[in-house]
Amino acid sequence: MKPVKVGLLTKIIIAIILGIMFGNILPEILVRIFVTFNGLFSQFLEFIIPLIIIGLVTPAIADIGKGAGKMLLVTALIAYGATLLSGFFSFGVGNSIFPNIISPGISLEDISEAKNVLPFFTITIPPCMGVMTALVMAFTLGLGIAYLSTNTLKNVFYDFKEIIVKTIKVVILPLLPIYIFGIFLNMTHSGQVFHVLSVFIKIIGIIFIMHIALLIFQYCIAALFVRRNPFKLLGKMLPAYFTALGTQSSAATIPVTLAQAIKNGVSKDIAGFVIPLCATIHLSGSTLKIVACALALMIMQGMPYTFGMFVGFIFMLGITMVAAPGVPGGAIMASLGVLSSILGFGESEQALMIALYIAMDSFGTACNVTGDGAIALIVDKLFKSKDVIVETQE
Repeated sequence: MKPVKVGLLTKIIIAIILGIMFGNILPEILVRIFVTFNGLFSQFLEFIIPLIIIGLVTPAIADIGKGAGKMLLVTALIAYGATLLSGFFSFGVGNSIFPNIISPGISLEDISEAKNVLPFFTITIPPCMGVMTALVMAFTLGLGIAYLSTNTLKNVFYDFKEIIVKTIKVVILPLLPIYIFGIFLNMTHSGQVFHVLSVFIKIIGIIFIMHIALLIFQYCIAALFVRRNPFKLLGKMLPAYFTALGTQSSAATIPVTLAQAIKNGVSKDIAGFVIPLCATIHLSGSTLKIVACALALMIMQGMPYTFGMFVGFIFMLGITMVAAPGVPGGAIMASLGVLSSILGFGESEQALMIALYIAMDSFGTACNVTGDGAIALIVDKLFKSKDVIVETQE
């Protein structure tokens, strides 16, 4: 018999449940082990975040930049604009609703520390550069590599990307449930874990509703271009939506998204170009989740925030999202640097962001791929000339 494969979401849920169950019954020596592990793992995350940004964002920017033709530029701008719009929509809704349903003033840095329990030892692993430095470097190198006549440097960064992806798959993701177990173990010691979980449930419900509203809005915009019923257009993309719910992968859903986009009237040539590209650069659903979760956690802790702060956060988040598809947990891992540098998130906030994001991963992916169909409709309306298609693909 084949062994049963347990997904990351299931592991996270089990880790949270076990952390709550054992928080008040484990002996201190065992709690100290997990406190020590969490300290070491958080230091490693701080060290690896700039490298993740450079390793994932640089080749992603290079791949987009090397493409020729108006269609790629227009598709990329529409996808980035849709991602930004979803971020501002999420902030607007969250800023209106969350203060009324979330009690502020609880510091995660306080409640995630086990009472009177210190780690056996600590190790400081300073990052080789700051997050903003890594972002600017990745963007600069990516654009530069795109216009180089040789592939030497490009191949170096492709190899570096493979190292980073392997690190995420083999090191970070397998250890992540243990890290989150430690966080909830410590929270149970403080007696605040149920308050945090109640906030989780509220956030997840509101974000699901926002995802549906965002898709309806995207197809209403597309319907203005093609002069068709937006709900019929959206209805034909439902197979892609439910496929993404099951696979939790934009890449794995591409064949279904492509087929449904063609059924909606998008030409095969344009659909074959836009759908795979948007699976890489269009992450409206993921951006919506991250912005909403970040805002909710800031309100819960009474952290000060402004619209201007979130403007910068959303714009930078839109760039880092380019590197996310195809990498397990890529969206949230790539966003950790922006969360820490712009919003001031520490290790506890980052751990809860990871848990929240993964809990809704399938819904965000489904929103992303279904929105790709709306972008394909718009691009198809703008580019009907066969000459433009040939020029772009060459």
